[in-house]
Amino acid sequence: MYPPYERRKGYATSIVTQISQLALDKGFTKCVLYTDLENPTSNSIYRKIGYMPICDSLQLKFEY
Repeated sequence: MYPPYERRKGYATSIVTQISQLALDKGFTKCVLYTDLENPTSNSIYRKIGYMPICDSLQLKFEY
């Protein structure tokens, strides 16, 4: 996590945008992000740069 004085400067948005574009430029047809639905900051960033929610996922751990 960034220190408070470095927050809200667009670093995360820039990084995710550039990495997503790099993947598309390399020929990938899709970029997928797994996010924490309870983190409105990251979810807002992802929507702002063009990602859209398509489904929820669930991770299960079976113990024997």
